[in-house]
Amino acid sequence: MAQFHTDKLPLFLAGVLSGLLAIAGCETSSPAVDALPPPSFDPPRVMAAPLPAPVAVAPRPAPAVAAAPQPYAPRAVATAGIPMGWIPPVAPRPWKAIVIHHSATTTGGAAAFDKDHRAKGWDELGYDFVIGNGTDTADGLIEVGPRWTKQKIGAHAKTPDNYYNEYGVGICLVGNFMEERPTPRQIQSLIRLTSYLMKTYHIPPQAVLGHGDTKATECPGKYLDVAMVRRQAAQLAGYGATAMTPRSELLTSVGQ
Repeated sequence: MAQFHTDKLPLFLAGVLSGLLAIAGCETSSPAVDALPPPSFDPPRVMAAPLPAPVAVAPRPAPAVAAAPQPYAPRAVATAGIPMGWIPPVAPRPWKAIVIHHSATTTGGAAAFDKDHRAKGWDELGYDFVIGNGTDTADGLIEVGPRWTKQKIGAHAKTPDNYYNEYGVGICLVGNFMEERPTPRQIQSLIRLTSYLMKTYHIPPQAVLGHGDTKATECPGKYLDVAMVRRQAAQLAGYGATAMTPRSELLTSVGQ
């Protein structure tokens, strides 16, 4: 039996203690390891990017449809004091002249003259407008005849070519101006109406005529100053000095 040396006992005990400590150290969990999450066996989840918002698309406009032709509608007149009766409800004729008459009677009005004209075999009143003298109608009252409303060819200034019935607006003042003068109100109304017609239908001053300027007749009488009416109406219509056309040039410049 081998002899154990007691002087080596401290070294032996130290070795045994180191081995026990090493075994205990392997079984002790590290604090860092305990903090880790438990293992997961699910596959990684990938978040899909959000889809873009839908783009608003404007609706395609419906194809344009051509509007059906509309009947002629008279345009409202902005000028203050213009009676609506002066604006025909149908398309206007191509007016080129204004022919001024007197009735050669001391009394009358549109109704009386319509009756007389029908008695002559005409279809109705031959004038477009009649201006009263205070007998049958009020002094200076402008009556609108049915021909103007219908824009119908006139029956007041018969000539071989019928030019002044076709293209001339007929205005008759009640009265016999071979014997008396028209009233101031008649003249005022005549100037106002003539100016309106000139401006609206582009009738030049030289085309404002007395009936006697279209044919051999005393109408509209020696006391109705057509030149003065022409001049003042032209000024109101904006023609200015061009209204001063000599009477001798009227027939050669109108109707060409």
